[in-house]
Amino acid sequence: NFGYYAYLQQPMNATVLRFAYNLETSLQMVLESYPVLPIGLSLLALLGAYVWLMHRLLLRAVGYANPHFHGRRKAAVLTLGTLLVLGGIYGKFSWYPLRWSEAFSNAHRFAPAVAMNPVLYFFNTLKNRNIRFDEDKTRASYALMADYLGVDRPDERRLNYRRDITTPGSFAARRPNIVMVFLESFASYKTGAFGNPLNPTPNFDALARQSLQYTRYYSPHTGTARSVFAAITGIPDVELHKTASRNPLVVNQHTIVNAFKGYRKFYFLGGSANWGNIRGVLQHNIDDLEVHEEGDYDSPRIDVWGISDLDLFKEANKVLAQQRQPFFAIIQTSGNHRPYTIPEDNHGFKPEHHDAETLKRAGFLSEKEYNSFRFMDHSLGYFMRQAREAGYLNNTIFVFYGDHGITGYGGEHSPAFENPYILTGMHTPLIFYGPGFIKQAQVDDKPASEVDLLPTIAGLAAPGYINTTLGRDLRDPRFAGQRYAFTITHHSIPEIGLIGENFYFRMNEDGSNKLLADTRSANPEKNVLDAHPEVARKMEALTTGIHETARYMLYHNARQ
Repeated sequence: NFGYYAYLQQPMNATVLRFAYNLETSLQMVLESYPVLPIGLSLLALLGAYVWLMHRLLLRAVGYANPHFHGRRKAAVLTLGTLLVLGGIYGKFSWYPLRWSEAFSNAHRFAPAVAMNPVLYFFNTLKNRNIRFDEDKTRASYALMADYLGVDRPDERRLNYRRDITTPGSFAARRPNIVMVFLESFASYKTGAFGNPLNPTPNFDALARQSLQYTRYYSPHTGTARSVFAAITGIPDVELHKTASRNPLVVNQHTIVNAFKGYRKFYFLGGSANWGNIRGVLQHNIDDLEVHEEGDYDSPRIDVWGISDLDLFKEANKVLAQQRQPFFAIIQTSGNHRPYTIPEDNHGFKPEHHDAETLKRAGFLSEKEYNSFRFMDHSLGYFMRQAREAGYLNNTIFVFYGDHGITGYGGEHSPAFENPYILTGMHTPLIFYGPGFIKQAQVDDKPASEVDLLPTIAGLAAPGYINTTLGRDLRDPRFAGQRYAFTITHHSIPEIGLIGENFYFRMNEDGSNKLLADTRSANPEKNVLDAHPEVARKMEALTTGIHETARYMLYHNARQ
């Protein structure tokens, strides 16, 4: 491991196996570069000393009288010993065990190399070694993607995607605070703002009416860990078997969050940041990020997801209200999950009761789910009142969006084309609320993607930024005529797709089962591929380009 780090400046991982394909050359390089003989002899000497010591200890132990070790005493010792071993394996006092991502909780490159167990790291990366990108396919789509992204200096040979945005954001001179809020499973069709007849989200709806609102905003996929990765990096999580956050080979990523110089940066989660190994993605890549998680709060833990969303907002407000310099905060709710726990101390929340048929027509599966969704909105309303009382409301831009939606029937009020193509699991609200900055409500009905979040935030408030991935500023007029949202469903053969203004294109990753749906049609299940061949050709090329580029970027987006 020391030798590998000295050679490549990274801990030894499963990619070392590639040297076996040129074994003679690799061995010669090792022999000529490292003191192999002294190192080998030293290891043998240490091993011999260890064996000799163990042998001596065992010989001494044999000479001792056999202790009377029976009954309760024996059971107690065995139980204690077992618990100590299991505790050592678990590694820490928290709901989640010690995981490799904790070694990446520091942005310094050398710190993870020292902290990581080299054997465990090797086998963790071994599980991901067969995840591949195709550089030839990426290069074939480069010209299209460079134009789509607005690359400053296209370079097909180097596959350059960098854009240097030097124009300050609209409100950058005033250095507004930024608060990004992941709303758990916040499907559009479940909100009043999108026509839900049960009016479950009065607080969110009131904010939406005063905000910059994107009505056709889609996460690229379902799954919270995938959503966090896409939002922070600007790359859809196209890993197939696990999430990108769980792959040690792609933990090092550039993020636009670091463009906010002089800002204190916070991340608030009711549970543990070890969940999904998202700690590595966040703390390793966001400079000086302060993570607040289970164990840091005064509020009680109520279920598997940690403290309630209401308490999470309270705890976040305690910290944010004390700040005397601009801050960039990320708040990730998680309570809108089974078991749908609502705490007893809920600041006046009152459950509502509806029959099963009424709930089903509105897109809810049960009364518990319905009231859990309402409680998330209730918690959001409470947080906004706290922010106003604390005095930072008017100097903050709040960004509210769902980490993903809920796959299934979206109710009678949801867009007809979303139900047959399970896009209800990806369509969520997105609003930018800033009463001190966004003076007039605006509604944007063109497609938008989660990867566009940070470029759009930076376009509002950053002094300038470097963009190296797939997100684009939704307010940039250069892209007004080609707004799309990429989608991927992680089946054994993934389905990739593209939502445009009037059409939805989808196909299998291997190019089979192509479909083009007219999103305006009363019969959106009809495949209109043959009726619109030019639209299909264009959308297929862009779908393929985004997918292949995302696969490449996962491994080529190191911190700038």
